[in-house]
Amino acid sequence: MALPRLGADGCFRFLRAQRTIQGIATGAATSAFSASVVEHAPERHKKLGTIITSIAPAGGLGLGALLTGAAVRFSSHATAIVFTALAVVMVVGTAVAAFSAETVSRRPEAARTLLTRVSIPRAARDEFLASIPVHMAAWMLAGLFMGLVPTIIRDLLGLHSGLLNGATAFIEPAAAAVAGLFLGRLTARRTIFVGGAGVLLGTAVIEAGVASGMLSLLWVGGIIGGVGFGASFSGAVRTIAPLVQPHQRAGLFASIYLVAYLSLGVPTIIAGLLIAPVGLQGTVLGYGVAVLVAATVGLVAQYRVHTRS
Repeated sequence: MALPRLGADGCFRFLRAQRTIQGIATGAATSAFSASVVEHAPERHKKLGTIITSIAPAGGLGLGALLTGAAVRFSSHATAIVFTALAVVMVVGTAVAAFSAETVSRRPEAARTLLTRVSIPRAARDEFLASIPVHMAAWMLAGLFMGLVPTIIRDLLGLHSGLLNGATAFIEPAAAAVAGLFLGRLTARRTIFVGGAGVLLGTAVIEAGVASGMLSLLWVGGIIGGVGFGASFSGAVRTIAPLVQPHQRAGLFASIYLVAYLSLGVPTIIAGLLIAPVGLQGTVLGYGVAVLVAATVGLVAQYRVHTRS
């Protein structure tokens, strides 16, 4: 029996529904995976486990952008390649999760524990509130690179290359992942301050690149901002995670990633809606100002909570 044709509108609605389900699944799984990594890590490696959970999302974003750009450039089957790679990774991840040992004892009505709960335990509340603008600035900058840089390259710089788009989008999250790993020797608070400064400087350089039409400044700003992204997010997670009990970690990580993913997605959607009335360059410059404001507020909030502790 032939499948019914959905048409353009039907395909768009179907795709939107799929992306919604995927987003819900990603948000639910990420918090549980993050808590699991920390809990499975030996006591002497708890800090490393926390660092890994903080850099993995950025690393995944960067690798996905690079793979997509390379597939578009070198293959006529980019969609099949990208989604096949995603499917393979998900199958492997699901298998690892299925065969991993439980980190807590089973309780009656265990099915209710499968529901992800967003919670902020009292012991971590002050630190969490102080970290919100830090997360906002870091993930808004990531949204700028992942969501708008390909359009900037095409429309403002006049360059048309899938590989260039993917490689440029790769720079910022890749630098974030590397920075989060190698700055782990600093104290968590100092890492946040280094990260906030990096987000401020990187955003300013990106703004200069957009205003002047220089791709090299986009790359430099992406590297600096990526270091800031990785350092600030990693430092904030390292500051908050040790404050709660093991059974509270999944809910806390759910709260962290709720702020992170909303900061990644919502401002980018708003920016997309503003491009038509304001123009691409004006939208990007205004977006950058919002990132600068959030980063500045984050640094002030971190300084205040640090002086109180």
